[in-house]
Amino acid sequence: MALATALMPHAALADAPALRTAPVQFREVDETYAAEGVVEAVKQSTVAAQISGRVVAVNFDVGDWVKKGQVIVRIDPSEVNQAYAASQAQIAQADATLRNAKSQFERTQSLVQQKFMSAAALDKARADYLAAKAQLAVAEAGGGQAAATKGYATVTAPYSGVVSARLVELGEMAVPGKPLMTGFDPSELRVTASMPQRELDAVRKLGRASAEFPALNKRVPATKVTILPAADAQTHTTQVRLDLPPGIEGLYPGMFARAYFAVGKVKKLLVPAAAVAKRSEVNGAYVVGDNGAIRFRQLRLGEGVAGDEVEVLAGLAPGEKVALDPVAALAALKRGGK
Repeated sequence: MALATALMPHAALADAPALRTAPVQFREVDETYAAEGVVEAVKQSTVAAQISGRVVAVNFDVGDWVKKGQVIVRIDPSEVNQAYAASQAQIAQADATLRNAKSQFERTQSLVQQKFMSAAALDKARADYLAAKAQLAVAEAGGGQAAATKGYATVTAPYSGVVSARLVELGEMAVPGKPLMTGFDPSELRVTASMPQRELDAVRKLGRASAEFPALNKRVPATKVTILPAADAQTHTTQVRLDLPPGIEGLYPGMFARAYFAVGKVKKLLVPAAAVAKRSEVNGAYVVGDNGAIRFRQLRLGEGVAGDEVEVLAGLAPGEKVALDPVAALAALKRGGK
């Protein structure tokens, strides 16, 4: 079905400032394979409790920015403090026993040398001394474990990021393994998509891809393409990861994405995306003739390509020029129609 070639009257630019234009031309670009994907965080984790106790402080909520090392949750340390105090008492007891056993061994050794005690008594004193030394080592190990457990009452952020889920409330009972908070680092994001095996060789050779985010109306090139060395046994597809550049505003894990993988080269008729004007459900562009006349031309568009250009399937011919500022072109068209 032929497209309308003109939806508005043409106008001359004699009395208007010169419009910036770009030529419509065929250009060799990457032939791409499109696959649906999802945004993931490279660093995303759920922090869990490592001790039992009542939650006495929850310092952050969903959407809050947390710096590495900041305290996110506190658990009542009463139980672990008692265990720590008991371990310290056991260390003190074992140390006293060791000092006594050492003194007894040294006295027995001296008496045996003077022939006042038998060798069997020396053997017993030596065994008691070695046993006391081992007991102190056990007590010190237990004290170190108790000290580490004591630190688990204060839960800190393992890295800087954003809280995506709060899984505990103030006053709840925490037990080892209970999830407390989930967070991610927004500076390191990627897109994961599944591809059929027949396309993997071309993707592996070219190593170029881009990701489109329809919700943000953005398309960005991937900084790295990684093909995972495993396939799904049911769908026979392989997951491919696209690392994204940092600083994409509005992007977060779970968002829908469309991945475009370069699989070859093809020539397409392209125009800058900035030249495309949307009029309700109609896409078009303002074509500027050699004599300065402006006409609005309806277009049928294909997919976008890297570099903020759009493929034109119908509505324009190679060599024509389009206005890069549709608003300015519309203003000039209205002035020309008066």
